[in-house]
Amino acid sequence: MRDLLAAVKKHEDALVKLSPLLVFVVPLLWLYLLDAASFEMLWKGRTFQLFFIWLIALELVLDWEKIKPTAVVKFVSVRTLVFIVALLLPTMYVVIANYLGLNVAIVAASEQSGVFLYGSMPLAIEYLTFTALFCLNAFLTFGKKGLTSFSVPAFFLGMVGAIYTIDNVYPYGTFAPFQSLVPTTATLAANILSLLGYSTVYTVNTLPGSGAMPYLTVTDPANSDRTATFAIAWPCAGIESFLIFTVVALLFLKRMPMSLKAKVGYFAVGAVVTYFINVLRIVMIFIISMDNGVNSDAVKLFHNYYGPLYSIAWIVAYPLIILGTQSLMHKIARKPLPAQLNPA
Repeated sequence: MRDLLAAVKKHEDALVKLSPLLVFVVPLLWLYLLDAASFEMLWKGRTFQLFFIWLIALELVLDWEKIKPTAVVKFVSVRTLVFIVALLLPTMYVVIANYLGLNVAIVAASEQSGVFLYGSMPLAIEYLTFTALFCLNAFLTFGKKGLTSFSVPAFFLGMVGAIYTIDNVYPYGTFAPFQSLVPTTATLAANILSLLGYSTVYTVNTLPGSGAMPYLTVTDPANSDRTATFAIAWPCAGIESFLIFTVVALLFLKRMPMSLKAKVGYFAVGAVVTYFINVLRIVMIFIISMDNGVNSDAVKLFHNYYGPLYSIAWIVAYPLIILGTQSLMHKIARKPLPAQLNPA
């Protein structure tokens, strides 16, 4: 025990720096043991939490030398005790939610409040709670600078929780601000499917409880049995990934030492790519549906996992692409001119 305390004391600074990451190891592992399938779903699942962990790790790698812990002044102190309690809070939440009836109470309260998809509210609340606890840990560990340094993963997780909540309260395209962006995306998808040789019929229907929904029917002219029809709501069109990209990109670019022109350029390129990934996501759903049937497991798997994965993988990778291009440009700028081109 004495040796363990000595080792902890020796590596105190590194362990404290890693605390925003380590604090979620136990709760996420526990949730995985409770419901492994939820980590295989991006939409209304917990795969987003794994990307959240990746973003924390990325921030730690980028700012390891810059961030200085302020959490532990004395090894035994009130401040240290508060810090340790904060580390335990995510795990305590998992216990309270899953074993002491909190999730059941959330479902009951949501149903009484008229939330349409009340069964999905515990997951949305879990995301929002983890966001708040992460911000608390970052603040206790690094002070106000911690909230700035880890703003990207915090906003990422919080945005997912907010989007899930909105969809639970306003499902099936009834949230007009997001649904208004869908017709353009659906039209572009229909045009691409037409270019691929498929017959497309695009209509907009307004049904009770579902708002104005674009309906797209796609048929293979060579085989009329290969056909698929879907109503397209904003989650299906990838609006959530575009919102997440906007938040993550703006927060990341804000911290980058580059000109405003360069930041606008990077954001514009990333936004265009994100948007067209969402268009291709709709295209792929129809192609998979025609090949496997609209109610097939292949369609469900793509809709709930692989489709959103395209966008989120791009969003998570884009900061690395920006860093890589910036590094390459700096190396090129410092590279001396060849002798035949050097005026001297």
